[in-house]
Amino acid sequence: MPDIDLNQIALRESEQIEWKENVADIDDVVVTLCPFANDLANLGGGYVVCGAQEAKDEHGFPRLIRCGLPASRLQEIEGRVLARCRDRVSPPLAPLVTQLPADTCDRRILVFIQPATAAAHTARRDKEGAKHFVRVGRSTIEARNGLLRDLLVRKGVLQPWDRRPCAGATERDLDLLALRDALNQMGGGVPDSRIEQFLSEDASLSPFVPSLCVREPLTNLLRPRNFAVLLFGRDVQRFIPGAFSLFSIYPGTDRTDRYAERHELAGSLIEQARRLRPLLDAQTYTAFDKADQDTPNAVKYPPRALYEAMGNALAHRDYELPDPVRVTAFADRVEFVSPGPLPLGVEAAAFERGEAPPKWRNQALAWFFSRLQLAQAEGQGIPTILRSMREEGCPPPVFQTNQQRVTSTLPAHPRHALQFAIVDAPRAIAQGDDQRARDRIEFILRNLDLLKSGLKVNPERLIDLAQSMSREEAIAERFRTIVIRILAFASKQPLGESDLLRAADICFRYRDTDSLIVIIENQLTAMPQWAKSPRLLNLAGDLLLRAAVQAANSIGSPHVSSQEWPSFTRDFRAASEKANRLFAEVLTLTPNAEDEHTARHALATIQHLKAQVAAHAGDAGGQPDC
Repeated sequence: MPDIDLNQIALRESEQIEWKENVADIDDVVVTLCPFANDLANLGGGYVVCGAQEAKDEHGFPRLIRCGLPASRLQEIEGRVLARCRDRVSPPLAPLVTQLPADTCDRRILVFIQPATAAAHTARRDKEGAKHFVRVGRSTIEARNGLLRDLLVRKGVLQPWDRRPCAGATERDLDLLALRDALNQMGGGVPDSRIEQFLSEDASLSPFVPSLCVREPLTNLLRPRNFAVLLFGRDVQRFIPGAFSLFSIYPGTDRTDRYAERHELAGSLIEQARRLRPLLDAQTYTAFDKADQDTPNAVKYPPRALYEAMGNALAHRDYELPDPVRVTAFADRVEFVSPGPLPLGVEAAAFERGEAPPKWRNQALAWFFSRLQLAQAEGQGIPTILRSMREEGCPPPVFQTNQQRVTSTLPAHPRHALQFAIVDAPRAIAQGDDQRARDRIEFILRNLDLLKSGLKVNPERLIDLAQSMSREEAIAERFRTIVIRILAFASKQPLGESDLLRAADICFRYRDTDSLIVIIENQLTAMPQWAKSPRLLNLAGDLLLRAAVQAANSIGSPHVSSQEWPSFTRDFRAASEKANRLFAEVLTLTPNAEDEHTARHALATIQHLKAQVAAHAGDAGGQPDC
């Protein structure tokens, strides 16, 4: 009998331990020993501990209460449990039994040890029929539907679905031309005259996959296996209704768009994969940024990542479900939805981190997909997706699982997603969709903060966005801070003259002299050639002069409170001093007559405005601030 340390086994996975302080129902013990023997989670078995329970100490840490059972009760429970394991479990069980000391000398703890077995056991209660039970977390539940299939496959009672004969199909339902093409692509070089030999139940293409067909015992008919019908069937959906794919394209980021595309893809899995590839290729276009010397090309999605996600969705789904594989392309991501939960033995958390070990639901399908270059073998699909996305500068993929589906989401490269958001935000503003506009704007701002990663943005489109946000009176003031941030970012890249004027107009509308000065200074930094061009210096100086005039006219205006005058006075001083320096610089560059006249006239205007502002300050009883 092995030594048992309750403190040690209490540290194991919850699937392996069942604590029973008082054994009120003997059947509860028997029904718990059955799933430990079935061992769906592949943990090696488990323990049922009678006369002890888990609790927590005053610090919140786990501790054991060893209450124990009296001698008479101990013998009664042991005898009845072993008897019912023989009489009510099929095949019968013979768990190991040991006794451990309790906290008091007059009691003992009874432990039933049930190793995993090679059989799929059923257990029954008094008035119930026999049922298969499995352990899920801390719970013992009846194995039904998918869990029951997984249990039977694990125990060898039932073949994996892809290896089973396809009910109703015969070898005549296989397309020999499609089979020949696939074998040739795999390097077989099979002539037409020999292709039928692969339909024999004795012919196997690899030690890793069974024969394409198997003979039915009673009828002696040659039936193709499910994987053969999926790959080479003439009418796949007649025998496997859920074996088709839907590819949808939405112009926005959700399914609420009025117009969308949908492609319904039937036929064999090989045909579906070949038709899906060009649809996915259409999503892999490249955004080119001439200003980005390091990475001028940014592909929206790496093709290899899309192909691997497609291959995983087709090869590893649950084909006993009637739902199709769904591939949906949005403006900022592509989603692959594969029906059914993860294969048995794959931990959801590890899968979602991209760290799950190799595991196939349909091994035969996976083998063919690998040989046909439709997906990676040896469990490398997820690592390939992660590596491809990382190397192209795309955000990491997101993997999600539940009992109904497995979803793989591949986000677009930030440059593409950002350009879409910049284009769609003005559209949402014009349509009055405030939430959508705010979502797009927040996404834009999050990505603008990623400058350190080298992200490049078309400044013209940014100014388009800022212009649309500032033009709508209902939202102009609410988005003021965001607009100014967008303009500041856009001005860090070289702007055309028309774009600079549009950015300045927005600053005039907001009466934001500080932001205009920032924009001018950013342009002088981004384009050093401006310092040598009298015309461009006059252009920048003229914008600052307009800001100075706007501020000067506000001082003393009956429409502006006197409390605001100091603010406008500071704006005037900042704009006029900066403009004065720019116009003075023009005169040092030997400008032509027109540029010289413009600069001298502007300098005179600045002096006149200073006198005007000083006079207003004197009338108000203050000191001139300029």
